[in-house]
Amino acid sequence: MGGVAAEREVSLRSGKAVTAALKAQGIDATGVDVSSLQQLENIAQEYDVAFVALHGRWGEDGTVQAILQDLKMPFTGSRMQASAIAMDKLRTKWMWLGAGLPTPNFVRVNSQNPLNMQTFDLEFPVIVKPIHEGSSIGMQKVESREKLAAAVAEAQVFDDEVLIEQWITGREYTAAVLNDKALPLIELRTNNSFYDFEAKYQSNDTQYICPTDLAPEMEQSLQKIVLQAFDVVGSQTWGRVDLMLDEQNRPWLIELNSVPGMTDHSLVPMAAKQAGISFEELVKQILITAS
Repeated sequence: MGGVAAEREVSLRSGKAVTAALKAQGIDATGVDVSSLQQLENIAQEYDVAFVALHGRWGEDGTVQAILQDLKMPFTGSRMQASAIAMDKLRTKWMWLGAGLPTPNFVRVNSQNPLNMQTFDLEFPVIVKPIHEGSSIGMQKVESREKLAAAVAEAQVFDDEVLIEQWITGREYTAAVLNDKALPLIELRTNNSFYDFEAKYQSNDTQYICPTDLAPEMEQSLQKIVLQAFDVVGSQTWGRVDLMLDEQNRPWLIELNSVPGMTDHSLVPMAAKQAGISFEELVKQILITAS
């Protein structure tokens, strides 16, 4: 847990919750705040398995996964390749498009491809996202052309590579995946302009609707798309896919989280509870899939 990313504090909260759940079941678990290769080498010598509760860069983007694979240390979650793709919002979308899955139109901006308002062809509003950050860090909804350049500049504080994505007006959902099955969907409702960092981790007004009011056949259809999205990227054992339903009830895949949050505000434990799986059992199920 912990790590070096902008999501460090969230990761510490996830790690503490996971450690407590493991200990409550009599499992000899230690929470370790890791930030270096040397620490990972020490962990591989001292412990049997790593439960990865790292969020963001270094810990969720395939780097730690590659190191642990090289050290022959069993660990939870996706392998290096899928982790790296899932952390990259742009390349995840390219893979989904290649597989014929629905995801909103977008424009990519980086130092080699700066924002060009002459050729920019998305309708407003749009949403601006750093491509390699999580927890909605650096994201902004932009209502007009006049405000776009400033939003891109702010996002580039976090990441040179930025995604400008077509805004989808509709209902927001998330779907947890556990051992090749999609758990019950959760609808997210916030008074903020979107489900941002404040809505995720600080607000007491955010509503989590689970079970949803979707017709069973609609929920099953969305779960099928979610499992396809998970499989296309190569993700394994557990994770979470965020998606939207527009005003015509068309689904749009937004992003994939390979190490979702495990805090008291987190969504995977909420979906698991609806499926009859306690937090402790969820953590144990994830642990035993470590390889």
